[in-house]
Amino acid sequence: LIIMELPFAESYKIKMVEPLRKSTREEREQWIKEADYNLFQLKSDQVYIDCLTDSGTGAMSDRQWAAMMMGDESYAGSSSFFQLKETITRITGFEYVIPTHQGRAAENVLFSHLVTAGAVVPGNSHFDTTKGHIESRKAFAVDCTVDEAKDTQLEVPFKGNVDPKKLEKVLAEKAELVPFIIVTVTNNTAGGQPVSMQNLREVRAIADKYGKRVIFDSARFVENAYFIRTREEGYADKTIKEICKEMFSYADGMTMSSKKDGLVNMGGFIATRHEDWYEGAKRFCIPFEGFLTYGGMNGRDMAALAVGLDENTELETIETRIRQVQYLAAKLDEYGIPYQRPVGGHAIFVDADRVLDQIPKEEFPAQTLAIELYIEAGVRGCEIGYILADRDPVTRENRFGGLDLLRLCIARRVYTNNHMDVIAAALKNVYDRRHEITRGVKIVWETELMRHFTVKLERL
Repeated sequence: LIIMELPFAESYKIKMVEPLRKSTREEREQWIKEADYNLFQLKSDQVYIDCLTDSGTGAMSDRQWAAMMMGDESYAGSSSFFQLKETITRITGFEYVIPTHQGRAAENVLFSHLVTAGAVVPGNSHFDTTKGHIESRKAFAVDCTVDEAKDTQLEVPFKGNVDPKKLEKVLAEKAELVPFIIVTVTNNTAGGQPVSMQNLREVRAIADKYGKRVIFDSARFVENAYFIRTREEGYADKTIKEICKEMFSYADGMTMSSKKDGLVNMGGFIATRHEDWYEGAKRFCIPFEGFLTYGGMNGRDMAALAVGLDENTELETIETRIRQVQYLAAKLDEYGIPYQRPVGGHAIFVDADRVLDQIPKEEFPAQTLAIELYIEAGVRGCEIGYILADRDPVTRENRFGGLDLLRLCIARRVYTNNHMDVIAAALKNVYDRRHEITRGVKIVWETELMRHFTVKLERL
């Protein structure tokens, strides 16, 4: 008797669908031109498969929708807030919780208390809003990511790690200017790469040595926990919730965009173990976001978030999500398309410098690749590279020192593997004619910070 191993299948079934509109190549060429070659400026009905972001684009579960019907919309003392607070404290160990309307709002509230002009904030590849909130306050974000992250073809399990030597150097030279250390889990800018538990311990030890506190940018902390479970020795038999609890034991606080691993369409929060941080952030929450027991969120959204956090910190839910990203990566492997390896948890990050190697960095290869993919099949991705990096706040020169990646985010519980096949085939078509693409784009208008959202471009 031969027992066949069962294939992996989703841990859910579909009970509602939303129609998608297909378009012609001619339509897409016109639409992207009207959008000034900025994919953020496209209308959603001009997109066939949307890989712009996984932020707020997921599908909620039946339990979450049911929870929304029970949301308490009281201005003060909402029972939905206390439900959310209990869930966050149980998962993270943090006692003090302030809800906000999304992750960048959490950064705005907390950084308004902690970051002043001239401050130095070391971390691992600060993402766009994090860096923006630091630099808009005339402070400096110092990238201390391990060098292995710069080689997209290198197979290293924890490319998101903070380099302890780089971090120690910053603190040894400028400790008096450092208000906190920030660790992004997973490291989005480096390609959705995880941070190991061992590295979190190392960061904690260095922070303690210099008397500093540690914040986790926690938008995808569950994905990070999954990679610790599957890649780091000693965690294979741990539950996701147990791993999350240990991760947060090495931090003093967190900011969270709940639109990712919280499985909701809008929401965020600050959580900390320190009352002084809580009291300081409270002063900014009320004028910026709202009262302390709703802080920019509806009661129904807080109720849905409490359920989402609980669901997503179960192995079956997070494994289904990451397996779909791995499925797409396997397709790209078949076609020889280079991406940041090993594949991360929320997206494929295609190495545009390797694909469009005839286009100089000054013409933004990743943005050019994103445009080509959209014209090819209506697949909308996002440049995580030279445009997103903004200009140096002192010299005003473009920052070309990092990676130039096309990020293809996969929304949670939204698309099937057939959609992944379409994405892969479309990218292969572009890849096969890559040598015909010899010119990129130029910037014709930009704003000072976080320019990639509104930048206007022309094709060369």
